Amino acid sequence: MNKSKIFVACDTTDIKKIKRIIKETRSSKIKVGYKFGLELLNSKNGRKFISNLKNKITFGDYKFADIPNTCSSAIKSVKDLNFNYITIHISSGLDALKATKKVSGKTKLIGVTILTSLDNEALRQIGFSKDVKKVVHQQAKLAHKAKLDAVVCSAREVKIVRKVFKKEIITPGIRLNSERDDQKRVLSPREAFKNGADWLVIGRDITKGNIKNNIQKLIKHLNK
Repeated sequence: MNKSKIFVACDTTDIKKIKRIIKETRSSKIKVGYKFGLELLNSKNGRKFISNLKNKITFGDYKFADIPNTCSSAIKSVKDLNFNYITIHISSGLDALKATKKVSGKTKLIGVTILTSLDNEALRQIGFSKDVKKVVHQQAKLAHKAKLDAVVCSAREVKIVRKVFKKEIITPGIRLNSERDDQKRVLSPREAFKNGADWLVIGRDITKGNIKNNIQKLIKHLNK
């Protein structure tokens, strides 16, 4: 039986805490990778820490969103960090996706769909006339056309994405309890995997409080 795959979101600039997160999330029962967001990636010591990180599955959550030349140049500028995965907003457009994929090399390029902090009302405020599911479906088509390696979407949209995108699907907005914080389109880990997610991204439910206990709770939840 394949192990459940979890990216732990290391959303802090505290290097000591990140080292503790990595140490205390080691488990033989699940496959663990580490997602580093803009907070660390833009910090003074972030690049140095990541460049020295060895034998870990790493995810640089840059969420690049710009013109094709800028996106592809940005990918080149962080190649020395040897990330396994890097994100780009699908809303950057097909040309930017293709240009970035062309230079990504061994790093898997992930297309980000509508953020899990947004819902239909938020999309209308931005200016979208279609609802979340329709926009995500269209974005997944673009990801397929650009030959991206993975897509990030809410666990609620995995089945929609899977219809047009057959590679890896990564789902944030995962909650073990009823607290949503700043997320709106959320599901539990079991529900996300049941819908067909390949990887889950989990942050505060693991990194807040007793990390070892939180990992055990997650494993228990997945094995119910």
